[in-house]
Amino acid sequence: MEVRSYQPEDAGPLGQVFHRSVRDGADKRYDAAQVAAWSPKPPAGIAWAERLAEADTVVAVEDDVHVGFMSVYDYGYLDLAFVLPEKMGQGVADMRYAVLESRARARGTRRLTTHASLLAEPFFARHGWRLVRRQEVERNGGMLKNAWMEKPLGQAE
Repeated sequence: MEVRSYQPEDAGPLGQVFHRSVRDGADKRYDAAQVAAWSPKPPAGIAWAERLAEADTVVAVEDDVHVGFMSVYDYGYLDLAFVLPEKMGQGVADMRYAVLESRARARGTRRLTTHASLLAEPFFARHGWRLVRRQEVERNGGMLKNAWMEKPLGQAE
């Protein structure tokens, strides 16, 4: 499996990874209406490509198939973390996360934060993140529960 930085031509395939991850993976923790609201269709277009390019986005590719991606902004917000459903639980997220945390530390980022889905929350907890608070967010008319989480990256760690 290749783990590398985002390239502009990744935008389309990563939109499909996002959509499949939500539609066929997050359905273990969210009902059909919530899943449909979260991802009514694969994200695409200029705004999607810019969102991926503005962050430090790491992509996992296996046999020329995009299998996952994760992104962190310079200010420490981990925005996107998605894996194809058939690859969940196989270490794809661990590899991408290790790269991003290492890069964040090298930039001098003192703290990472994220709004983790119910499906992703155990992953982050396993990597030393702590729950700040539970919340509900609105997506396309649906309400989704998630967890605001953080991980200090200070020198004392």
